[in-house]
Amino acid sequence: MSRILRSKAARIFGIMILIWLFACVVIGGAVLVYAGQDQAQDADAIIVLGSGLRRDNRPGPALVRRSRHAAELYAQGLADTIICTGGYTAGRNRSEADGCREVLMENGVPESAILLEDQSRSTEENALYTQTIMLEHGFEDAILVSDGFHLLRAQWIFSQVGISVFTSPADSPSTMTLLISTAREVAALHWQAIKTILNLPFTYVPVV
Repeated sequence: MSRILRSKAARIFGIMILIWLFACVVIGGAVLVYAGQDQAQDADAIIVLGSGLRRDNRPGPALVRRSRHAAELYAQGLADTIICTGGYTAGRNRSEADGCREVLMENGVPESAILLEDQSRSTEENALYTQTIMLEHGFEDAILVSDGFHLLRAQWIFSQVGISVFTSPADSPSTMTLLISTAREVAALHWQAIKTILNLPFTYVPVV
């Protein structure tokens, strides 16, 4: 390859990198803007997206934030049912959904108002298994609760399985956690777009 061709190739590659970096900044900005929007309104149910448990099987900080926010929405009368999502992660003998139920009941939500989806291990599976529960109960729409940085992607995923959701962010974590999580969400949104473009199975995870 001649020097001129190498120079052109390097220039094109550099431009592509700059375009990609700009796209990442735009996507990150969109994640943060969406994180600050609360669309909560009357709905058939409130869906709480799961998060990790502590080593002692107690709900972790993110799960507590999300569950408490859902309890507040329930207390406001926006929905009569809360669906806790999240299955069993490695090394835990308790589901994230059960941890969510614990926090909800500690915050005044009666057990009779809580449904559990305790099989999922990803946001995609959250959506698929929750769709089944909603169909069984005749629910048509829901308030979707998670950390704000997660809601842009979560709303996209839930819409892909036909669930109409109004997003409502839990209290924000620390600034450092927010920035790190936003960067992860940018990567996750890239992967979600790739799966959509390539028509990969909805819950596809590459073998490593």
